[in-house]
Amino acid sequence: MLQEFKDFIAKGNVMDMAVGIIVGAAFTAIVKSMVSDLLNPIIGLVIGGLDFSNMYLVLSGDVAAGSSLEAARESGAAIFAYGAFATAVINFLIIAFVVFMLVRMVNRIRAAAEKPDEVAPAVPTGPSELDVLIDIRDALKKS
Repeated sequence: MLQEFKDFIAKGNVMDMAVGIIVGAAFTAIVKSMVSDLLNPIIGLVIGGLDFSNMYLVLSGDVAAGSSLEAARESGAAIFAYGAFATAVINFLIIAFVVFMLVRMVNRIRAAAEKPDEVAPAVPTGPSELDVLIDIRDALKKS
């Protein structure tokens, strides 16, 4: 059983999957930083400095007016955090678009690498074996 497990781990598919997960986690960190540190401030500037992440409704409990989402959560009140959800949806759409563009670029590179080289036009190499035999036969008939 231990040998089977070693064989399973050593297969390329498992190693490829592990590398994919590690690279995917690193890529996710980069894209999240791009979204939260670069794109969300620009979106906030365009829509007038509006910060979605602190938008919520108090369903029950007491929350001081103008409190942040964190303060509202810490107070123990039941809140409907629609702003955090909107931010998560926007982040998802941006991340999905970036991943789409990355996959599209990789597919183009792969297609270019798999494209066969242009085949040189066939150059006539002379008569075929059949043509030579016919010529010999015809020459023998004449003599």
